[in-house]
Amino acid sequence: MTALPGETPGTVGTDTPEAAEPPAATDAEGPAHAEAPDTAEAEAEAEAEAEVADETGDAAGDAAGDGAAGEAPTAAALSEAQAELAAQRELREKIAKRKAEKEGPVAAGTKLSGTAADLLAAVRAVESGEKAGAEFFDSPAAAPAPRRAAPAPAGQPPRPAPASAAPVDRTASPEAVDAVRAVLTEGGAPEALARPATGTLGEQAAELLRADPWQLLAVPGVRPEQADGFARALLGTACGPDDERRTAALVGWLLERAALQGHTALDAEAVRAALAERAVSDPEEAVRNAVEEGVALVFQEGTDPTEPDAAYEEEGEAPADAETGTETPEPVQVLLGLDRYALAEESLADGLARLMNACEKGADWAEAAAAAPSPSAAELIRTAATAGLVAHSGGEAARAEPAALIAAARGLGLRALGATHSEDGRRRLAEAVGAPDAAVTLAGLLSNAEGPGRDEDGALALDLLVVLDAPQLDVEGAAVLVEALADGVRLVLSGDPGVLGSAGAGRVFADVLAARACPQVVSRTPDPGPIGELVSGIGIGELAQVEAPGKEVVIVPVRDAGEAVHRTVQLVADSVPRAFSIPAGDTQVITVGHGGAAGTRALNEALKQRLNPGPGRFGGFDPGDRVIHVPAPGRAVPGVVRSADAEGLHLDCGGVPVVVPQERVESAVRHGWALSAHQAAGMRWPAAVVVLPGDAAAGLSRPWVYTAFGRGERHLSVVHGVDQALPHAVAQIPAQERTTRLRPLLEAVPTPDAAS
Repeated sequence: MTALPGETPGTVGTDTPEAAEPPAATDAEGPAHAEAPDTAEAEAEAEAEAEVADETGDAAGDAAGDGAAGEAPTAAALSEAQAELAAQRELREKIAKRKAEKEGPVAAGTKLSGTAADLLAAVRAVESGEKAGAEFFDSPAAAPAPRRAAPAPAGQPPRPAPASAAPVDRTASPEAVDAVRAVLTEGGAPEALARPATGTLGEQAAELLRADPWQLLAVPGVRPEQADGFARALLGTACGPDDERRTAALVGWLLERAALQGHTALDAEAVRAALAERAVSDPEEAVRNAVEEGVALVFQEGTDPTEPDAAYEEEGEAPADAETGTETPEPVQVLLGLDRYALAEESLADGLARLMNACEKGADWAEAAAAAPSPSAAELIRTAATAGLVAHSGGEAARAEPAALIAAARGLGLRALGATHSEDGRRRLAEAVGAPDAAVTLAGLLSNAEGPGRDEDGALALDLLVVLDAPQLDVEGAAVLVEALADGVRLVLSGDPGVLGSAGAGRVFADVLAARACPQVVSRTPDPGPIGELVSGIGIGELAQVEAPGKEVVIVPVRDAGEAVHRTVQLVADSVPRAFSIPAGDTQVITVGHGGAAGTRALNEALKQRLNPGPGRFGGFDPGDRVIHVPAPGRAVPGVVRSADAEGLHLDCGGVPVVVPQERVESAVRHGWALSAHQAAGMRWPAAVVVLPGDAAAGLSRPWVYTAFGRGERHLSVVHGVDQALPHAVAQIPAQERTTRLRPLLEAVPTPDAAS
């Protein structure tokens, strides 16, 4: 095969992932004329992992007013130092309780405040029977059936309250949409934002926007400069860059933007810096106001420098300064986060602790372990027999080990099930277990569309749940899942640590591994063949040339993006079908971003013209088109268009009929011959064509290459035009770090080993 480090220099371009592409440029002094936000692609694509400060650094002068930009550095530094001391004083009581929290069970929600604490208290009141669930809803019809709380065994953490799911668009009445449309028109904003704004802000969206125009920032795709123009058009001279409504909305926008990049919290210093670049003259006061208004919650990691006794454990020694020999306490990191992610992380940590402490040995697994198909599978079975929570890691071949565990548990009469990220993964797992009902998709399990159903307490009727593709778990989905598991259920999180992380906020699998709060099983089963050898090397930072006598791996050098598109179409339509008898419908194209001359849009247009030409009479689609359906953030479901009628667009998604309503087609359906690596995660195809044009170099990283190159089962073609950027990315650009709170929360919870 051709050597991977590339023989053809590529041209440096500006292709960026779709989530990183800003909406249409807006005049900083005029109203917001943004295009309607592309919700499906922006939600499904989390590949833009730049720092938030960099994201907001280009618009410091976009806000109304100029005087804030010239504040003296000395005064700013003084204000910052004073505020930091004030924050430390306010949080000192939390630090003093740190050791006490580690010595006993951690009550769910003890670190929450504001909206999150109120929500948690309300849920507990419903579960305990103090109040009816309907009291917390606008109408009795909206209230779900109350769930009885299962009694917790003595000495174990209490059952946590359910975590709130990610907000979804509410059904908007035509009258509410029309009212919002009128306000948007008055403020110079595009009418296309009326429906998403109503879905995000509710039936009173028009009144909210008129009173606080910066609420428009809550609508996905709207940027601060656009909201500023909208506010100036509505309020005139009554608003300025330091308007408390503006600064609070900016803090919320920064945290939401960070969540799209995977963070559940942000360093307060980074938030203050980003606010300063948005022409906020007193970022410290802006952050304080946002916290008081309930927009953000404050968390403290580490210890207070003014409390040296709290800087280390009783059995440990405080670090000493190298020059003076004096003890140096651990520095304090102040984080800001949204209440929804704070509640999810607290609930998830407590739920995992509950599972770890509630496990009972039960059946004898020795015979099942002895009959396991591999030593790694036997180790996994033995470990799951004695632990309520297990982390299992390995590549594609290692997926056989969770399948063996599920089969062994079912052989013992246990209710065992595997959940995967995609329908393709579900099908492969069911085949490996040898039972069609042994595997479900995670989304289907949580929605009760698949799986065993619920017991009388509302918990999933299971004894063992194995979650494959665990790196794709975001913190909110994981919290909802763990809350649905009754005491005594065994949970196994299984996945490949080298792949791209979840599209939603959090890094659940990585945090569980890093916290080392539960037993871990690392597979010793290597991925076979040239593709497996290539991907395994990438996982340790090495891009090696591999022997591929059957042309399992082929490198196709290209000079520019135009040639990359041409060669990609040629490979999918002609070369791969002729050489490997793999039809075009079983070959998946993967590229770095949606935009650019060789992004998913350009490639899908070229592939449609060649493979399924047509006028696009169904909202741009024709029967036979390959598409990707995004029913919810973080979910990308491949399908094929069958027809369309008054109900909407009819799709076949892996044998499951799906109807997408007409009003959702534009935002939730895209052509799917070419996908991003995030969209392709958790799925495999007989053949994959990975496209790397010269302008894609900036978007490459080791996890991206690892994920993309591992999507082909029998054949991998690399359309290569990035020259040395590819080996550089594999060797030197690891996964983007995400700021989360789950790891320290897991490290603080009591475990069976700690109790003994």
